[in-house]
Amino acid sequence: MSEIMTTKELAKYLRLHEITICKHAAEGNIPGIRIGNAWRFDREAIDRWISEGDKKPQKVKKSKPKAAFKAVKVILRKKRKS
Repeated sequence: MSEIMTTKELAKYLRLHEITICKHAAEGNIPGIRIGNAWRFDREAIDRWISEGDKKPQKVKKSKPKAAFKAVKVILRKKRKS
């Protein structure tokens, strides 16, 4: 059975600060899952991630807020002109 690690445990394991762990997990650079406000990490997944080197873990693509913002600006301009 794989070991599930907290942010504090992973920080100690990787010799990094807890904030650094959270930042990289939120960016998708470190494989982990978020449960509420806390991050949890599978030690086997972390070990695989380390052995793979530079490869980033798979992450879900987010929508681009800039494109949505531009669309809203265009709509507002059209409303002002009419």
